[in-house]
Amino acid sequence: MVDAVIVDGYTDEPAGLGVPPYLDAIQRYVAGAIWTADPSWEVRYFTIDELRENQSNVLKIANKAKVVIFIAGTTVPGRYLGGSPISISELITYSRLLDKPLKILGGPAARFGFGVEGGRAAIPKHRLEEHFDLIAYGDIEVLVYQLIREKLSIERVDQGIKLKRNSKLHESIALRGAHIIKDHPEYPDHLMIEIETYRGCPRAYYGKACSFCIERHYGEPDFRSPKAIVKEVEELYKLGARHFRIGRQPDLYTYMAEGIGESEFPRPNVDAIEKLFKGIRNVAPQIRTLHIDNVNPGTIAHWQEESRKITKVIVRYHTPGDVAAMGIESADPEVIKRNNLKVTPDEALIAIRIINEIGASRGWNGLPHLLPGVNFVYGLIGETEITYKLNLEFMKRVLEEGYLVRRINIRQVMAFPGTDMWKIGERIIRRHKKLFRIYKERMRKEIDLPMLQRVAPKGTILREAYTEAYDEKKKLTYARQMGSYPLLIAIPLKLPLKRWMDFMIVDHGYRSVTGVPYPVPINRLSFKVLVRIPGIGEKRATKILVNRPFKSQEEVIKKVGLKPEEVKIFTFE
Repeated sequence: MVDAVIVDGYTDEPAGLGVPPYLDAIQRYVAGAIWTADPSWEVRYFTIDELRENQSNVLKIANKAKVVIFIAGTTVPGRYLGGSPISISELITYSRLLDKPLKILGGPAARFGFGVEGGRAAIPKHRLEEHFDLIAYGDIEVLVYQLIREKLSIERVDQGIKLKRNSKLHESIALRGAHIIKDHPEYPDHLMIEIETYRGCPRAYYGKACSFCIERHYGEPDFRSPKAIVKEVEELYKLGARHFRIGRQPDLYTYMAEGIGESEFPRPNVDAIEKLFKGIRNVAPQIRTLHIDNVNPGTIAHWQEESRKITKVIVRYHTPGDVAAMGIESADPEVIKRNNLKVTPDEALIAIRIINEIGASRGWNGLPHLLPGVNFVYGLIGETEITYKLNLEFMKRVLEEGYLVRRINIRQVMAFPGTDMWKIGERIIRRHKKLFRIYKERMRKEIDLPMLQRVAPKGTILREAYTEAYDEKKKLTYARQMGSYPLLIAIPLKLPLKRWMDFMIVDHGYRSVTGVPYPVPINRLSFKVLVRIPGIGEKRATKILVNRPFKSQEEVIKKVGLKPEEVKIFTFE
């Protein structure tokens, strides 16, 4: 008999991503809390997509369980290829369809409110209370652990307790919860495990919280030890996980930093970060992906020597194609001041330069080792048309000075209760709706396109990309490498899905590339695609169409006029 069912509605926070192929830490911690409280319990894990696709069967199993835990909530807006987070209407509907088990809600939706989309204020969490027996206003894993230990007595459960990340209980929960990865539909090959190093923003603890960010509500920075993290990675690795991101923290460069609470930018701890990355590599020798996420550009600008050392450590131990996502948010001094943002444009440029100096060299998978990602947030206090112009000018400066940026994330703010933006809500967004559309398009056209052409030029071979979906209308297969903010590859062929393949880039969009399988299938490509291949052109493409099918390189050399070194890219399937 199933004792507990976990329904993963997918989560996305400033520090932490749980939309497939990512699996966040919260989901694993809940399973670990159950097994720590009572190892005999049988736990079933389902994603929201599995529930949507097989509703009757999943609900039948869930209705026989003692406890059903929904994990939900996105606190930053995003667009996803791997899955669609649960909507509030779905959450309420599925809750109503369960009449026997105890129903619990955890994740960002329970803790902060239900984020709907960028530019919209969140739905306050109290609006969900009538649909659940318990809502985890604190750590969902603590609530679940207590509930089972207290023989499912709701009255004895504290919904607001926080669990120290450096406690023995948390270590047990993290290790036991690792086993839930086997139930994920992307297990084992196409599953990216999000690893938590700490929570709680050092700036917020010092009294410098950004106006919109919910990370402040986690309280004092609470670090996990390198030993505990490495031990969890080792357990996950033994279970078959091969893709990891050190992503669940507001600023990786302040992991175990010195002077927390004494300074807005505490001194980075180079030794702790090296111990962490080296330890991970020692216990996971055949790791296929090791990436990072959030980095505060202000930390890099204030501690340049230490940050250079940390960047070198990351590049030494990680895998290429990595992104250091930087919350620059705005290049407008007035917006920076009024929203208590963390970096000036000049400081942000220092951070971008330092990451480029160390991380811009190209790796085995076709992409640079480590590049900055830039996040802009619109709809903040003090925003005017000047804000849009300054943001565009800043990125033009980055482009003109020759620096590489892997992605530019342009989003409209989500306002949550307890943040300064909650009082403002959607007012500024609505006022600047037209401006946002105009300048987003300009950013894509004037910056994104030429930047992507530099990051991944035509002819680049992207290794080990996974075919994820086929668009029947557009006749395109979509593939991505595993990693932080992977580059979307659109292939003008119908390819088998769930395959690892190499692709050659033949063209660029604003935020994606057009690719063809590598080696290039010369007998299958259309004229439109052939002319995009470096070195082909219209005349050679015409000769290829007239003379195919080809059976050998020699035949192509003879009939098309290509040189021996030029035909090495082709296959003759």
